[in-house]
Amino acid sequence: MARRRLRSSTVILGGMGLLAVTITSCGSEPDRRCVDPVTREKLPGYECSNKNGNGSYYYGGSSKNGSYSGGSFDKSAVDRGGFGCSGTGGG
Repeated sequence: MARRRLRSSTVILGGMGLLAVTITSCGSEPDRRCVDPVTREKLPGYECSNKNGNGSYYYGGSSKNGSYSGGSFDKSAVDRGGFGCSGTGGG
């Protein structure tokens, strides 16, 4: 019975792909943007980083007609879990 040998390049590329998926799936941060809390329209970043600013960070979601929806002002509500992640990570 003939044994099939995998080429080393196939094994290396497959292993690197698996490593990339593992790293990106657990360590990803949700998208964050500065928005007006009432209209959810995008604001310049200084509106959220300045304590006198009018903006709040909005996590996740998508934009339609200049207004964001489908996300949350609470980062923990949209934290991404992924392959092999427990969902209760710290860091």
